[in-house]
Amino acid sequence: MGPVIVAAASVFAALVIYYGVYRRPTRISLTDIPGPESPSFIMGNMKELYQRQAAEADFAWQARYGSIVRFKGFFGEDRLMISDHAALQYIYLKSGYRFSRRDDRRIVANMIEGKGILWADGDDHKRQRGVMLPAFGGPETKALLSSFQGCAESMGNKWMDMMSNSKEQSVVLDIHAWLSRATLDAIGEAAFDARFGSMDDNKSPLVHAYSNLMTDMFSSPSDMQMLFQGVSRYIPLGILKYIGNTSKNPLLVRMREVSGAATVVAKQMVEEKAEMLLQGKGSRDVFSLLVKANMDTEAKAKLTEEELFAQMRTILFTGHETTSKTISWALLELAKHPEIQSRLRAEIRETDTVVHARGDVDFTIADFDAMPYTTAVIKEVLRFCPVLYHSCRYATEDDVLPLSEPITTRSGEVIHELPVPKGTWIVLSVAGYNRNKNLWGEDAHVFNPERWRSGAAKEKKATAFSVYSNLGTFGGGVRACIGWRFAVIEIQAFLTEIIGKFELTLTDKSKRIRREACVVMAPTVEGEVENGIQLPLRVSVALRAE
Repeated sequence: MGPVIVAAASVFAALVIYYGVYRRPTRISLTDIPGPESPSFIMGNMKELYQRQAAEADFAWQARYGSIVRFKGFFGEDRLMISDHAALQYIYLKSGYRFSRRDDRRIVANMIEGKGILWADGDDHKRQRGVMLPAFGGPETKALLSSFQGCAESMGNKWMDMMSNSKEQSVVLDIHAWLSRATLDAIGEAAFDARFGSMDDNKSPLVHAYSNLMTDMFSSPSDMQMLFQGVSRYIPLGILKYIGNTSKNPLLVRMREVSGAATVVAKQMVEEKAEMLLQGKGSRDVFSLLVKANMDTEAKAKLTEEELFAQMRTILFTGHETTSKTISWALLELAKHPEIQSRLRAEIRETDTVVHARGDVDFTIADFDAMPYTTAVIKEVLRFCPVLYHSCRYATEDDVLPLSEPITTRSGEVIHELPVPKGTWIVLSVAGYNRNKNLWGEDAHVFNPERWRSGAAKEKKATAFSVYSNLGTFGGGVRACIGWRFAVIEIQAFLTEIIGKFELTLTDKSKRIRREACVVMAPTVEGEVENGIQLPLRVSVALRAE
């Protein structure tokens, strides 16, 4: 950590202690809620939460204490981890913006993506979302399928070329590196009608900016980094912005580098799209639709130029960062379960035969909808491997959360709802919710696509909150992932292309894959975390039955 950050942490530590100990709310207390013992007054349970693999603490705490867990933050502060579906439904769907994103998280979003939809809150968020929604509707998203298919096929062709030059007729590939570049190209075409050429030129500024970004910045945080994050909530925003803009800390320098590279592309895109639309030549890509929607919006609701740049950076970052990792985890699970991979391939090839018999070349959305096992596999990947495994909120006012099951407090009292004091920091455990045995069955910690066909995956309408199959992966309510349809179709396109043509098997390294916690869940190799994200799998051409 740089000297400025260390000094800031020291100056504000006393303030935090004063606030946490002497000004703790007294009307509502969480101290009687069951949870892990704190090993440290200063660090609380934060090292257990953030220095282990992604969601390890979530699963351990859920198994021992249930779906509502009280844990300790910095300087003895009570915090909550929630995977109870009734409480989550209330927070996501019924509370509007009363459970807000914290300023320290918004600062990070601002540095990486700008003042876009991930940064915005309250009325700003409502306004930005309103302008963006028309570009992410069902018909608009379905029209992008051919772009995803083209990029997936291009990647597959490159793999074929590599295999034809191999004596073994197979190659070990860093699957995530390939998918990161391929999905960046896919987001370029589908969202911006642009040809980034990332698969041909892995030294392009965008590829360089985004490569290993999350692991470089957030993986295995030191105690001092965590402590600064903890006290940053008490530091005035102006000082935080100054530190972010001037510090020589390598992590903050990297953030500024990414911001600069993405903004250059964003400015060029906005100017080109606006000019084309004025000439009546606008295309149907996401960003053209967004710029057009903004031009048609009344003045007071329009996005500023800075906000347009930020939306472009947000779409670029989230659109390829989360999807590439989701597909990576999918391919790892399929390599671990060859019987599932074979069954999936059989359905893909059966559908491919139908497609060609009617004179078409590519799958349509209707074809995907008619592939029940493929759909089950994708849903199970999204359940079992949620890349965004946490969503963090704080209570902007005193509130009361409903519970799907009563809690027995440490003093023995049974409560059926949970009073939450204003200012409480809450971890919404997407990973914990997606493994909740009450919803997903006793084998919730097992990768099993069949649960979606047998009825074991219960979609309880009374407490459903999510936009897709009652999964927590895309969230719900006013902050649901705006591009969830986009993501599902892209995953469908890539999985059918890859599994239809190739067989994936484990390597010695891929048997040591860990779920790296770096805000997103990323694959790294145990003992090689310093080498960043990697997923080495052996890829060979999948033979066809005679």
